[in-house]
Amino acid sequence: MKKLSEIGIGKTVVIHSFEKDDIFIKLMEMGCVPGERVRVEQIAPLGDPISITVAGYNLSLRINEADNIIVEEE
Repeated sequence: MKKLSEIGIGKTVVIHSFEKDDIFIKLMEMGCVPGERVRVEQIAPLGDPISITVAGYNLSLRINEADNIIVEEE
Protein backbone atom coordinates (compact mmCIF):
# COMPACT_ATOMS: atom_id res chain seq x y z
CA MET A 1 0.00 0.00 0.00
CA LYS A 2 1.05 3.57 -0.71
CA LYS A 3 0.02 7.10 0.12
CA LEU A 4 -2.07 8.93 -2.48
CA SER A 5 0.69 11.56 -2.71
CA GLU A 6 3.05 8.87 -4.10
CA ILE A 7 0.79 7.86 -7.01
CA GLY A 8 1.67 9.05 -10.53
CA ILE A 9 -0.49 10.82 -13.08
CA GLY A 10 -3.02 8.59 -14.85
CA LYS A 11 -3.00 5.83 -12.22
CA THR A 12 -6.21 4.55 -10.66
CA VAL A 13 -6.16 3.31 -7.07
CA VAL A 14 -8.66 2.34 -4.37
CA ILE A 15 -8.82 4.13 -1.01
CA HIS A 16 -7.96 1.72 1.78
CA SER A 17 -7.80 3.85 4.93
CA PHE A 18 -6.70 7.15 6.45
CA GLU A 19 -3.57 7.81 8.47
CA LYS A 20 -4.83 10.62 10.74
CA ASP A 21 -8.27 10.99 12.26
CA ASP A 22 -8.29 14.80 12.34
CA ILE A 23 -8.75 15.09 8.55
CA PHE A 24 -10.81 11.90 8.16
CA ILE A 25 -14.26 13.56 8.34
CA LYS A 26 -13.32 16.33 5.91
CA LEU A 27 -12.05 13.84 3.32
CA MET A 28 -15.11 11.61 3.67
CA GLU A 29 -17.43 14.59 3.14
CA MET A 30 -15.59 15.22 -0.16
CA GLY A 31 -16.23 11.66 -1.35
CA CYS A 32 -12.95 10.07 -0.29
CA VAL A 33 -14.33 6.99 1.45
CA PRO A 34 -12.69 3.57 1.81
CA GLY A 35 -13.40 1.41 -1.24
CA GLU A 36 -13.79 4.40 -3.60
CA ARG A 37 -11.76 4.43 -6.82
CA VAL A 38 -9.51 7.47 -7.32
CA ARG A 39 -7.67 8.55 -10.46
CA VAL A 40 -4.78 11.03 -10.30
CA GLU A 41 -5.42 13.55 -13.08
CA GLN A 42 -2.80 16.26 -12.60
CA ILE A 43 0.07 17.23 -10.34
CA ALA A 44 1.11 20.88 -10.10
CA PRO A 45 4.63 21.70 -11.37
CA LEU A 46 5.95 22.08 -7.82
CA GLY A 47 4.04 18.99 -6.64
CA ASP A 48 1.30 20.75 -4.68
CA PRO A 49 -1.70 20.52 -5.13
CA ILE A 50 -2.79 17.40 -6.97
CA SER A 51 -6.03 16.96 -8.89
CA ILE A 52 -7.93 13.68 -8.59
CA THR A 53 -11.20 12.28 -9.87
CA VAL A 54 -13.29 10.73 -7.10
CA ALA A 55 -17.00 9.92 -6.95
CA GLY A 56 -17.55 11.37 -10.43
CA TYR A 57 -15.99 14.81 -9.93
CA ASN A 58 -12.58 16.50 -9.86
CA LEU A 59 -11.09 17.39 -6.52
CA SER A 60 -7.89 19.26 -5.69
CA LEU A 61 -6.00 18.15 -2.60
CA ARG A 62 -2.99 19.61 -0.87
CA ILE A 63 -0.05 17.25 -0.67
CA ASN A 64 -0.37 17.06 3.15
CA GLU A 65 -4.00 15.92 2.72
CA ALA A 66 -3.01 13.31 0.11
CA ASP A 67 -0.30 12.06 2.52
CA ASN A 68 -3.07 10.96 4.89
CA ILE A 69 -4.89 8.75 2.35
CA ILE A 70 -3.64 5.17 2.17
CA VAL A 71 -4.44 3.51 -1.18
CA GLU A 72 -3.89 0.21 -2.91
CA GLU A 73 -3.29 -0.28 -6.61
CA GLU A 74 -5.80 -2.24 -8.67
